[in-house]
Amino acid sequence: MKGAAAIAEILKREGVEFLVGYPVNPIIEAAAEADIRTIIVRQERTGLHMADGYSRLSSGRRVGVFAMQHGPGSENAFGGVAQAYADSVPIVVLPAGFPRHLTNIPPNFNSFLNYRHVTKWIEQVTLASTIPDVMRRAFTQVRNGRPRPVLVETPRDVFTEEVPEPLDYVPPMRTRTAPDPQAVSEVARVLIEAKRPVLYAGQGIHYAQAWSELRELAELLAIPVTTSLQGKSAFPENHPLSLGSGGRSIPQAVHHFLQNADVIFGIGCSFSTTNYGIAMPRGKVFIHATLDPADLNKDIRADYALIGDAQLTLQALIAEVKDRLGSPRQEQAQQVAAEIKKIKTEWLNKWMPKLTSDEVPLSPYRVLWDLMHTVDRSNTIITHDAGSPRDQLSPFWETVTPLSYIGWGKSTQLGYGLGLIMGAKLAEPEKLCINVMGDAAIGFTGMDFETAVRERIPILTILLNNFSMAIEIPIMQVATEKYRSTDISGNYADMAKAFGGYGERITQPSEIIPAIKRGIQKTQEGIPALLEFITAKEITYSVFK
Repeated sequence: MKGAAAIAEILKREGVEFLVGYPVNPIIEAAAEADIRTIIVRQERTGLHMADGYSRLSSGRRVGVFAMQHGPGSENAFGGVAQAYADSVPIVVLPAGFPRHLTNIPPNFNSFLNYRHVTKWIEQVTLASTIPDVMRRAFTQVRNGRPRPVLVETPRDVFTEEVPEPLDYVPPMRTRTAPDPQAVSEVARVLIEAKRPVLYAGQGIHYAQAWSELRELAELLAIPVTTSLQGKSAFPENHPLSLGSGGRSIPQAVHHFLQNADVIFGIGCSFSTTNYGIAMPRGKVFIHATLDPADLNKDIRADYALIGDAQLTLQALIAEVKDRLGSPRQEQAQQVAAEIKKIKTEWLNKWMPKLTSDEVPLSPYRVLWDLMHTVDRSNTIITHDAGSPRDQLSPFWETVTPLSYIGWGKSTQLGYGLGLIMGAKLAEPEKLCINVMGDAAIGFTGMDFETAVRERIPILTILLNNFSMAIEIPIMQVATEKYRSTDISGNYADMAKAFGGYGERITQPSEIIPAIKRGIQKTQEGIPALLEFITAKEITYSVFK
């Protein structure tokens, strides 16, 4: 068995159904021979984003895999791997490498050397006979501990070397760790004694599939819940104890309860400081429950810590709290829910003029509000893009089921959402999969809408086109006045049609909902749809200082 065929066989044994890639890499052909569907993209970064989205939608149980060419392919792919690393997403990256006699000679790009800071595990295959061992180590790392990319670089000449048969490879196990019981007991005491605790849930809840446990603890202690962008949809946002979610822009209830909290309990989160995440107030007692001890005291000083899988951590806490508390705090839950409802209602009333605006050009808030009230949210997966679409969507979109919102923002590459939602559609083909992007973002990855058409991945793209990088206007006033540096243009509905998809440009408020329904119908017919809404240069966001 040749090296490339051995890698393909290992992918098959690991349950890999799709290999996303860009030629030339011998693994692509070997995978096709092994009956693994190969999906070719228009650029490497989008392909990695697809693998990323695919992994997220199964909580990492099914891992996205991407293969690319040595040299320029590996160079082009760097941003996609860096994004997955920043957002802690488990993917397997399989670049080809220069032949061994050239791999360390400048200017040849060496992935093994250059990707070290954006991967959890990285290895170069030096002998074909070691391929089973190398791949076993890679899949062990991607399936265990903190989820992040792993990379295996295979020099071109290794692909054609023989690997001993029968192939000695068994997929590695998945393991979990639980927190110190003594620490659990102490944290349970702190939570019970807290006067105004807040529960802050991150994407560790998704990877641990700890949604029911999160809800049970919140209801047991009557604790209001908010989430990070990555953790959004971990807790149903129509629940009376939900504060909503956010990143740079947030619902008012999130701000109010965090500012007035005495204890903030972060579970399955890193508490990383970022401009695109919730800013944690100072002077609070922080409980940090995380899978990765490297997160502790990195950005927020932890007063108490629990290290382990989020589901096991919550199960241990629930048992301890029940022993101490007995029955759920129903009266307190009613009081907290009433306070949340009052603040949410006041906040939404302030925003209703924008959410229901009849202005032309269209209010992007009206487009997103009508979208939310048109789709079946229980059967929909949605993601934002960087910039205004993220800040306009995340506070107002109310999630009702787990893994129905792909939130991101530790790194904020424009165009990320298109590949994410294509990967999500591969993982959940029966669901309506929507990405919301602006006219800046589509300039980075829009060519891969053609990939969605060609590969029969019927997504719905909501494009907010204001012919501008509006979010940059306040900080580029002179450049805009002198050189129109924030102006951009294009007819993206026509672009979608030229690629063989469905495209429609919408300019009137009365046409928003009918157009959305037509777009959904096209996706149900197996045709990717792009709805281009001509919007105002809106730069007002739900931000609190």
